[in-house]
Amino acid sequence: MTTLMIQGTTSDAGKSTVVAGLCRVLARRGVSVAPFKPQNMALNSAVTVDGGEIGRSTALQALAAGVEPHSDMNPVLLKPESDRGAQVILRGRVHGHMDALDYHAYKRTARESVLAAWQALSARFDVIIAEGAGSPAEINLRANDIANMGFAEMVDCSVILVGDIDRGGVFAQLVGTLELLSESERSRTHGFIVNRFRGDIALLEPGLDWLAERTGKPVYGTLPYLQGLLLDAEDSIGRSSRVGPGATLKVIVPALPRISNHNDFDPLRLHPQVELSFIGPNQVGPGRSLPPADLIILPGSKSTRSDLAWLRAQGWEAAIQRHLRYGGHILGICGGFQMLGRAVHDPEGLEGPAGSTPGLGLLDLETHMVAGKQLRNVSGRLLAESVPIEGYEIHNGVSTGPALERSLCELEGRPDGTVSSDGQIMGTYLHGLFDRPEACAALLGRCGLDVQDGAVDYQAHRQQELDRLADCLEAHLDMEAIERLVGL
Repeated sequence: MTTLMIQGTTSDAGKSTVVAGLCRVLARRGVSVAPFKPQNMALNSAVTVDGGEIGRSTALQALAAGVEPHSDMNPVLLKPESDRGAQVILRGRVHGHMDALDYHAYKRTARESVLAAWQALSARFDVIIAEGAGSPAEINLRANDIANMGFAEMVDCSVILVGDIDRGGVFAQLVGTLELLSESERSRTHGFIVNRFRGDIALLEPGLDWLAERTGKPVYGTLPYLQGLLLDAEDSIGRSSRVGPGATLKVIVPALPRISNHNDFDPLRLHPQVELSFIGPNQVGPGRSLPPADLIILPGSKSTRSDLAWLRAQGWEAAIQRHLRYGGHILGICGGFQMLGRAVHDPEGLEGPAGSTPGLGLLDLETHMVAGKQLRNVSGRLLAESVPIEGYEIHNGVSTGPALERSLCELEGRPDGTVSSDGQIMGTYLHGLFDRPEACAALLGRCGLDVQDGAVDYQAHRQQELDRLADCLEAHLDMEAIERLVGL
């Protein structure tokens, strides 16, 4: 078994996509390969085959490798609940809640979970492609590090450093990061990948030659900027939808401070008849109004009551009432579904300070936060259209009330969600409900869309994008040299 670690000079340097691409390249060559991310901080997560929870990007990398996502692939997942605190998940299970200082001290213990997960994974696969987090040169976080060089030193693996040239200053990124490493860390960093290059490579080559001469380490390749690449993001929601001339249905989503699993909306970004917009702070309220929309989707949230208070402060409550009066539709997913009810109760403080918060009062139900997170991959059908639907559930809340007598769907033989009597308001705990094209078409049809070209098959799209990414790596990286690093 060999481990190769991909680290980056910054967050969003492209580590996740490089790891996904390498996993797909090696899998296509018949190599038994798995992804691994020792520590991740993200609100987009996935349910694993063993009933645990890992970061969404790691699950995508498992898909690239052609294997089922497992909790061993991301042994430490931190889900931020505030600017200073997070839910800590170890090997797929909730361990507790910690503020940043407490977790920094706890990393010595978390290290044991990381090592145990890596050893378990190593027993099942020939090659592990590991991904760092942020940058290995964060001086303030180096004590007891388990995310970057601390892990690489612990398991004695090789490292490749990725820099994002699209941000500018890529040579300063790479050389500066290398200079801030210890001697042993520099020696295990075998070379570089320059990511997201636009233009004529001949203009860059003198700089690449200088970099290799300056550091004594090779550049394994320069990856071009892949226009329109859409794969499950770790957290960023900055990508706009691809609005075409046939976009007739307008969908808006509030960019909640603790929005989670916004990958739910990637199929809508790709839909040729949908214009999708995320609405950030200060875009609603006195003197401002929501852009015209046919459908408002309240997304998942890691801190439902806190994000509900944010919605009210931003003026969304009045805007939603106005939207409904004019015949618009509302869909709540998971935390957004809970917000639509009469109240959200959290007596044990599972998602923040203990207490209760009035809901938007649009559905006759209440939600109680209870210990024991629901984690499951599910399939079923939309009841009205009887079309197949599938996805996953990740939530603490249990909702009860008369509204649930009008179910939206059936999952594994049990009812889920609700539809208002007039059909304007829908809610569900199901994430991924737009992934299947027939379910996407049915849901958008309820909101007035006359489906012409059909929804995108998002599962097929993921596979096509992963192959496109792998083709790019095959064409632009020295894969023979990288294979030698992993003993092939």
